[in-house]
Amino acid sequence: RVGRFREWDSTLPHTLNILDWMRSRNRYEWIWGHYLNPAGFVAAFFGKQNRIASIVSIRGNDLDREMFPPGDFARLEWTLRNASMVTSVTRALAAKAQAISGRCDIALLHNVVDANVFRPLDEDLTSLRRELGIEDAEVVLGFSGELREKKGLRALLEALQHVQAKRPACLLVIGEVRPSEMPRLLTLLGADTLLEHRIIVTGMFPQPEDVNRHLQLCDVYLQPSLWDGMPNALLEAMAAARGCIVSDAGGIPEVLTPGVEGILLPRWQLHRLGEAVLAWLDSDAATKQQMGKAARERMVSFFHEDAERQALQALLERISSS
Repeated sequence: RVGRFREWDSTLPHTLNILDWMRSRNRYEWIWGHYLNPAGFVAAFFGKQNRIASIVSIRGNDLDREMFPPGDFARLEWTLRNASMVTSVTRALAAKAQAISGRCDIALLHNVVDANVFRPLDEDLTSLRRELGIEDAEVVLGFSGELREKKGLRALLEALQHVQAKRPACLLVIGEVRPSEMPRLLTLLGADTLLEHRIIVTGMFPQPEDVNRHLQLCDVYLQPSLWDGMPNALLEAMAAARGCIVSDAGGIPEVLTPGVEGILLPRWQLHRLGEAVLAWLDSDAATKQQMGKAARERMVSFFHEDAERQALQALLERISSS
């Protein structure tokens, strides 16, 4: 693990020095850069310089961020063109990368979830509700991760207010609000505190089991992203058999089939998220249970560690034989 200096123009030359030292001691056959920049660029450059294969993994936010100012589009394009192999977590990201680079050989390498950790629980969670301050009559709208603009912050707030006009409800943020977004959040809400608006922020949990316990409190899980890769939080909620209402951002439609494993809204209709939540809450218990069960079955069948292991093995065999 290599630390960094304050400036990238000091960090990257030192990193290349360390890589040169490591290669003088070991015979590397390939180098793998996770995220397009800076690791992907370093991997592709080091590979070209030393005539060894390089793999670059697109994770999601890296490509979306680097495509537009102040991102470095030229470096992004160079990396995609010059890496020996490129992987992507979604077909949507692969299509973007192909549009930028022209290459058609981008390999798919999905995110996965541990369905033994994220699963339905028989545990009575009444004490956890009380600990969090969730009132008995409140329905719980859930979100997991770091809440910020790209994750649909405004849509979540508007949906909460829409539901609260009809019935008691709270928004449970299993994680935190990005600090830079807090002023904007308070501007949207007004003078009252988050708790007075019935927004409960748990903070980040060190253990995934704690995240799963809090997911079980959610009457519906919301992922109204404006842009995204393949959000792990959604995979976890689906493995936990939660009913999910999502946007069609990024690779989300590759994870969830509308009307089967959850409800999908186009990004340009997120102003109707509150209506969708109310419709979900008013639907019969059998429908909710069936969608939750289908969501979990999809995670167990396609987004598990063995599938990732097989994809990685095929990838390494492919680059080793090239």
